[in-house]
Amino acid sequence: MTPLRIDVHAHLWTAQYLDRLERLGKSDTATQRGIGAGEGPAELDHRFALMDRTDIALQVLSVPPQSPHLARESDAVLLARVANDAYAELVAHWPDRFRAFAALPLPHPEASLRELARACDELGMVGVGVTTTVLGRSLADPVFHPLYEELDRRGAVLYIHPSGEGAASPLINGHGLTWMVGAPVEDTVAAMHLILAGIPLRYPRMRILVSHLGGALPMLLRRLDDHLAFESPQTPERPSLAALRLWYDTVGHCHPPALIAAAASFGADRLVLGTDFPYEDGEVFERAVSYVEDSGLPADEITGILDTNAAALLGLSES
Repeated sequence: MTPLRIDVHAHLWTAQYLDRLERLGKSDTATQRGIGAGEGPAELDHRFALMDRTDIALQVLSVPPQSPHLARESDAVLLARVANDAYAELVAHWPDRFRAFAALPLPHPEASLRELARACDELGMVGVGVTTTVLGRSLADPVFHPLYEELDRRGAVLYIHPSGEGAASPLINGHGLTWMVGAPVEDTVAAMHLILAGIPLRYPRMRILVSHLGGALPMLLRRLDDHLAFESPQTPERPSLAALRLWYDTVGHCHPPALIAAAASFGADRLVLGTDFPYEDGEVFERAVSYVEDSGLPADEITGILDTNAAALLGLSES
């Protein structure tokens, strides 16, 4: 495959989207404002300059954790459309810079299927982005199975990003650990919920992409297998096998041992470049790429992680 460097973990929130979300009751949108993640010309120029310095051709934009996962269906539908229309406009204006994961009005299944069809068939989205939980529901909840069936039919990507709820644990959220520890815990728990429910096996053409190197999964695979018989005997396949059906982005805060563990556990062909822009910015953004290059992994694995795996996952090529 022709090399095409793609950043699969990048955020952009328009002011219009955040304003509407706030009017509908979200009280934490300030954490996404004023950090360079908007659509203004200066913000985009800065983003593109970083991409140029790291040879990133495309970023795949996504709205999590500020997803339109709202209790009232009409509100969720409106916000999902606002997000997706904004992304479609950005992609149309900068087709050599952006692709996007669609936002969905979860947990409303029929409305989500309609928006999925619109986003993919009319707007050209490359998959969908969801949070690790949806209004407290596990991603393994049967209410989401129709969505997975449709993603499987399409062979499309389900991108999973932490919700920022610290896995609903007061021992995380009450001690200043919501994102420091809570985010990778959420990645781990969400992936395991899907694995224990047999979702990757049941929907093998749906391409599940987990943030942050899969959280703790690289360190846990043997433990998960060993505990399965007495703790979750109904699981249809060993977690160490199911984990190989998933993909993982490289957002590991530039820690090479974590990247090496993920490559050894899942295979380097299951790793795709992520930067977590704008939360990794400036020199840290550049290190999100260079730490892969300097990790000590074999050269062909580095090339795959940086330049070919994501294009294969997303069904894109340089042409």
